[in-house]
Amino acid sequence: MTVRPGGLKLTHAERVALLEERLGVTFSRKDLALAALCHKSWINEHPREALSDNERLEFLGDAVVDLAVGQRLMEQMPGAHEGELSRARASLVNEEGLGKVAESLGLGELILLGKGEDRSGGRTRPGLLSDALEAVLGALYTGDGLPAVLALVDRLFAEPLAQVVAGRTGGDFKSLLQEWAQERLKVTPRYQVTGETGPEHAKRFEVEVLLGDAVHARAEGRNKKEAEQAAAQKTYLALSRAQPPGE
Repeated sequence: MTVRPGGLKLTHAERVALLEERLGVTFSRKDLALAALCHKSWINEHPREALSDNERLEFLGDAVVDLAVGQRLMEQMPGAHEGELSRARASLVNEEGLGKVAESLGLGELILLGKGEDRSGGRTRPGLLSDALEAVLGALYTGDGLPAVLALVDRLFAEPLAQVVAGRTGGDFKSLLQEWAQERLKVTPRYQVTGETGPEHAKRFEVEVLLGDAVHARAEGRNKKEAEQAAAQKTYLALSRAQPPGE
């Protein structure tokens, strides 16, 4: 049992199980998942535990997250040049960006920290949190491979990735989807309203987007244009992940 002022009182097995629950993954290597949560300050205070700190996994995870996010950007920003892709990736996987993702998972309370690091606010420090998240991704990659990492990145980075892509296109996912669908599928997206709810002054519209005869997504908005953009965004991001450039 581990007791720390700012962390959770958990056994090692419970700590890993809670990490898996929050990530929505199952680690093949539970030992690596635990190591990813071990800060060197805790290891120094518990030499008899015979555990490793997370620095080696952090080193690997740094490269892994660059690769995974880079792949998704390549898929979702066709035609973007190398410099633009590099800037987009840097905006997502910097200390601040990774720290926010780690914070959203409550990763700080799962990390095994030494007393001094804990008292000095280590659990909320962006640098420490981003390092831990990289270590977690490194552990997942080592045990389960890149597909598992990409699936996790899709969940953890869905919103910031969409914001980056929207920023490049001015938020016009309808145009982006139309270009993609005409080039890849030789069809033009069609939109149709499937429902309206609410009073006249606060209506909500539901729209579906079709490629050929297949419905790919439905979304709501305060007006038809907003709903169409939301449906186009869902469709474009799903299709660009499922069919990367060159396939």
